[in-house]
Amino acid sequence: MIKNSVGIWAFGPAVTRFVPPGYHNEIADEPMVEKTERVAGGLHDLLEGLEYHFPGEINEDNADEVLRVLAAHEMDLPVIAAGLHPDPTYALGVFINPDDALRRQGIDTLRRGIDLCSEIGANFIIWPGAEGYNYTFQRPYAGIWRRFVEGVAELTDHANEKGVKVFLEHKNSEPAMKILMQNIGMTLFTIQKVNALGVDTTNLQVNMDWQHLIMNGENLAEYADLLASEHKLGHQHGNDGWGTFDDDNVVGTNFFMQTLELAQTLQDTGYGEEGELIGFDLYPYTEDQVAAVRRAILQWEFVWDLARKIDRDALREAKDRADALAGQKAVYAALGMDEGYEAEIVGRRREARASRREA
Repeated sequence: MIKNSVGIWAFGPAVTRFVPPGYHNEIADEPMVEKTERVAGGLHDLLEGLEYHFPGEINEDNADEVLRVLAAHEMDLPVIAAGLHPDPTYALGVFINPDDALRRQGIDTLRRGIDLCSEIGANFIIWPGAEGYNYTFQRPYAGIWRRFVEGVAELTDHANEKGVKVFLEHKNSEPAMKILMQNIGMTLFTIQKVNALGVDTTNLQVNMDWQHLIMNGENLAEYADLLASEHKLGHQHGNDGWGTFDDDNVVGTNFFMQTLELAQTLQDTGYGEEGELIGFDLYPYTEDQVAAVRRAILQWEFVWDLARKIDRDALREAKDRADALAGQKAVYAALGMDEGYEAEIVGRRREARASRREA
């Protein structure tokens, strides 16, 4: 069974631009150590780790207390994410900020985040949500791409020295309306360009946020398979949604079949054998937060177990022939649609026709 984790940000006030106080305003001022206690206490039977953003959710001042609470519940802190995007100081980005002093300040802050990862044995996510633009004619495109890559390269080089893996996470929009690293292709392009600068990119890998792929029309299993083949599949952020916005809904609620195929692909590529996790990135707007995360974990485990039931020989034969119907048959057999069920359907139809004729 693969270890799991969830982002602590799932348990905040859940603000939106239409509900600025947040749907869970009663916990808006909850201290992070208390929040950690609430989450760990409610989910430690299913959950093995919590993820945090640096420096807002975790930093050098509160790390010891957070880790103490986690340890008391036999949980750990496997991943820290870059978290300067909520800070209006960096409204124009960190890596691509036109103010060189602010750019330097932001990158130095993220270097400290990597240092903290090194101290506690965590890895580091770079989600460059503010590294982009909102309007045409706003940015010198080639120039900001160069600055972005150079910033990622500096942090990767620093992480290499500290023994920390860096996971790049793409998204197409929000908070910048056009994020530079907006799809899997541009994520791999970023890694390639960092490598071209002479930085070792062995441990510069990808965090697949499922809803971010879904928003792009990117097939989850296809890209997991591709990234695994390139040794770049570093982490997962499990969620779901309608595909038009970053809903961060409970796993398996909308794109069930894609999630099932992803589970089968992760199993067949050996994901988790080198310590990789299934992290959950959820945002329960109006739902009970602990209950929503519990439901996501349970539904993912159910999907995972269903994927194990798929006849791999039958699936392999179908794929070798590019036989879509045979592939569907193998999958639906795992869901309970076996030959006996198919025969039952035929029998029902015969009985229905006979009844109509008699009437």
